[in-house]
Amino acid sequence: MIKESLKIFISDLKNSSKDLLPIVAVVAFFQIFVIQKTPDDLISICIGLAIVAIGLALFIRGLEIGIFPVGENLANDFAKKGSVFWLLTFAFLIGFSTTIAEPALIAIANKASVISDGRIDAFYLRLTVAFSVGFAIALGVFRILVGHPVQYYIITGYIIVVSVTFFAPVEIIGLAYDSGGVTTSTVTVPLVAALGIGLSSSIKGRNPAIDGFGLIAFASLTPMIFVQVFGIIVYNFGSTGETAVLASGTVQAVVERFGMYNLLLEFLGVIKDVAPILLVIAFFQYLIIKKPIPHLKKVIVGVVLLIIGLDAFIVGLELGLFPIGESIAYALTGMGNNYLIYLFGFMIGFSTTMAEPALIAIAMKASEITKGNINQSTLRIAVAFGVACGISLGAFRLVSGTPLHYYIIAGYIIVVVMTFFAPKYIVPIAYDSGGVTTSTVTVPLVAALGLGLAENIPGRNPLIDGFGLIAFASLFPMITVMGYGIIAQYQNNKKKLNKENA
Repeated sequence: MIKESLKIFISDLKNSSKDLLPIVAVVAFFQIFVIQKTPDDLISICIGLAIVAIGLALFIRGLEIGIFPVGENLANDFAKKGSVFWLLTFAFLIGFSTTIAEPALIAIANKASVISDGRIDAFYLRLTVAFSVGFAIALGVFRILVGHPVQYYIITGYIIVVSVTFFAPVEIIGLAYDSGGVTTSTVTVPLVAALGIGLSSSIKGRNPAIDGFGLIAFASLTPMIFVQVFGIIVYNFGSTGETAVLASGTVQAVVERFGMYNLLLEFLGVIKDVAPILLVIAFFQYLIIKKPIPHLKKVIVGVVLLIIGLDAFIVGLELGLFPIGESIAYALTGMGNNYLIYLFGFMIGFSTTMAEPALIAIAMKASEITKGNINQSTLRIAVAFGVACGISLGAFRLVSGTPLHYYIIAGYIIVVVMTFFAPKYIVPIAYDSGGVTTSTVTVPLVAALGLGLAENIPGRNPLIDGFGLIAFASLFPMITVMGYGIIAQYQNNKKKLNKENA
């Protein structure tokens, strides 16, 4: 039993290390061949990356044996039960509880709190984002039930996002746009995708390819609206708070930041973050569905692994990914060659996205449901290319100092126009692809790059200019995936025409 468990853990550790490998390769290339300098606190960074890999391995294993099976069973039971009220309530609470515990959101919220000197409270920011995702999942489930086209909701959402932007304080806009990307990651995507596809498969008259996808897009869109409204309230009626300074990246600083007492508090905080998911699942399993949880002991083990993994992941981020992202940004800005910054953004975006587990899962499901009309490898390349272009353009925006929302509004206009030309089956998948690209590994590094550039380029404000790269990484895959769909449709039509004429 112990040998088998150890073998599974080693396999999971290999997979999580493989997810980190593209990032390490890009970072090593720039450090050795471009910057030509060993990073400060190299030992600390290596320890942090190792902790991230171990934490991610434990976290994903905990999800697979603890949370996912129970969540999928509940989704299927609700589809059979046919109660709209409880289904919508379940959708809301699953969206809320998975988001409040999302590692990438925790990291970004803590960073925003530090940069704003506590004015943006990390907990209330996470609460706002979690509520918006819960609302989004419930709205998305309602859309599947009534059979409305997804683009009507998405286009309406874009109009609201842009409208609120003109009233929101400049300090919150970049963070609000980024919050849409950090919500749909390791915890949320599989559960939400399973819920959407499961529902559309069990409801007569629904198409899993057209109706099943789209929930992730909703979960990426609504936080942009809610966080901007949150910013309007905070900057008009709130007061400046106090916050602790994050670790500098050195081993000594991290020991001070994560002493034994603080490590215990951090661990208890993680338990508090995961507790809402467990309470939601237990409530619906025992009081609404009225069925015992299958393989309860295995589920309990999974939950314990998830908590330990999440705690290790957060500690590892502070040691490893944040410091290396900021140090490379500092080094590149000091070299006076902006093209190197854009190249780094492109390579990081492409390499991390190609290895993103959530994207691989969605691509496989898309290929299966569309019966091969969507090639999973081509879809992944299209998404990765979109992310790479997005981060590169986002870095250019930051260097040039132009307002973020001009780019985002232009991007939305392109997405809306392409929606009317892209094949119907590709549109929901394209909308979802923007959400699955920003992973728990990618987000901290991309955020660190943006904040590092903003801190080191004269005239930039980290709070106003430092956020926004994640928004670019979420927006551009929609454009590239719909572009892929349009090209594929044109080629298929051309082949049919040639066959008819032959």
